[in-house]
Amino acid sequence: MDLAQRLARHRGALVGLVILGGLALMAVTAPWLSPRDPIRTAPRAALQPPGSTYWLGSDQLGRDVASRVLHGARISLTVGLISVTIAVALGAPIGLVAGFYGGRLDGFVMRVLDVLLAFPGILLALAIVSVLSPGLTNVMIAVGLSAVPAYARLVRGSVLSARENLYVEAARALGSRDPSILARYILPNVVAPLVVTATLGLGTAILASAALSFLGLGSQPPQAEWGRMLAEGRDYLREAWWISTFPGLGIMLTVLGMNLLGDGLRDVLDPRLKV
Repeated sequence: MDLAQRLARHRGALVGLVILGGLALMAVTAPWLSPRDPIRTAPRAALQPPGSTYWLGSDQLGRDVASRVLHGARISLTVGLISVTIAVALGAPIGLVAGFYGGRLDGFVMRVLDVLLAFPGILLALAIVSVLSPGLTNVMIAVGLSAVPAYARLVRGSVLSARENLYVEAARALGSRDPSILARYILPNVVAPLVVTATLGLGTAILASAALSFLGLGSQPPQAEWGRMLAEGRDYLREAWWISTFPGLGIMLTVLGMNLLGDGLRDVLDPRLKV
């Protein structure tokens, strides 16, 4: 039974795929689905409740919340993907080299990673983006860099286990060079846990970027980003609950879909489990 068939039988993974597929479709088609310009203000239509004119209501500046939620999906998903890509691109090679060669190099790398892991991820990202200056690009860099230690340690642990296999020793005895051994025998053992962790990490990255935007360090006005929308609506929760509620639901559904898909991939890719 191949991977696709096993994944199709996992209910949680299917639900996650449906949620993420819907969000991705919404993000791609946002320019055509949006009833209005997401950044265009209309002061006379400020704080309109959800209805036939404004499907999800309007904010304090008269901007259409539905249009901003649709375009916010594009930004949030992009931020999550780029942040995780940065973390994997930097963390995986560090973990591969440290775990494969070991010795003093491994000890030095692990001590540096231990220092970084001593800081909560969001606090480390907050420090990085504060140094780089506020902005969406810097948020992606900060969130990605803050996750590097976790991916490096994950890959290192997988490499330490894989390099003890007999086929790795046989390849070395036959004269295979280190790059060849890493690519052909070590890396395949790392891919499965890395894919699962990266999928789960997407939700964490989106949450972290939304938190930074909520604090004013991420996206800047008038960008339509979910975390920024939450911050803009917090002063109007009593009279205009829809400003913060709908972007909050978008974040919740995205993270839920990522977690369900990640759990499903973990079950499917784990050879000890049969789904």
